[in-house]
This record gives sequence, structure tokens and C-alpha cells, in this order.
Amino acid sequence: MISTKGRYALRVMIDLAENNTGDFIPLKEIAERQEISKKYLEIIVKDLVTAKLVVGSSGKGGGYKLLRDASEYKVGEIIEATEGPIITVACLAGQTNECPRAAKCKTLPLWTEYDRMTHEYFFSKKLSDLL
Repeated sequence: MISTKGRYALRVMIDLAENNTGDFIPLKEIAERQEISKKYLEIIVKDLVTAKLVVGSSGKGGGYKLLRDASEYKVGEIIEATEGPIITVACLAGQTNECPRAAKCKTLPLWTEYDRMTHEYFFSKKLSDLL
């Protein structure tokens, strides 16, 4: 399940794209427009900076801005920057399927296909598609 952190990260990125003038956008302004706590957004933008999706600047005239054009961001990478890998079922969470029933599990192909479809869906959508 995608938490508020992932959903709010998308809203922050949309806000940055919609209000892009080339200047840094203060987090306070984003928080007000999005009606999200500035304190919570500080946690989210830290993840976005770490993932190199946005750049931040402190001090007067500081804030955040996108590093790329909105059309170059995939929704999946934004979600994964704050949520971690998009995994639909627990048995697919590891690098390799460590379930002792994997070899005889009749439902594993179903979950594997569902996981692939979900991943492909989020990575086929661009930030610019949401504007």
C-alpha cells in the first residue's frame, strides 16, 4: 500500500512542476498550497533530495526545485524515493523468492504477474501526465 508519504511526494513534485519559474520554491509555500504540514514535508523532500529528484537551497531565496523537466520523471521513481520498492505482495519482497513453497506455489505466477503490471503501470506514467 502506498502511504501518505508517497502520495504527498507526488503532490510536492506536481507543485514544483506547476510553479516552476527556475527559482527555488519555499517549502512553506508548497505546504500552504498543498495543505500539508511543513514539518512532514521536510521529511519527504529530504528523501526527494537524497534520490536526486529535487535540489534544495537554504537561506534567503531558498527552497526546492526540480532537477529535470517534468516529462523526465517517472511516477514510480518518485514513489520509490519515499516508499522504497513498489512490492505488491510480501512473498515477492526479496531479491530472490525465499518462500519454501515457491517451487510448488500455484498462486506465485498470479502474484508475479500482478507485481509486474503494477510496477510497469507506475513506471509508464510521467510526472507531466499528472499536470
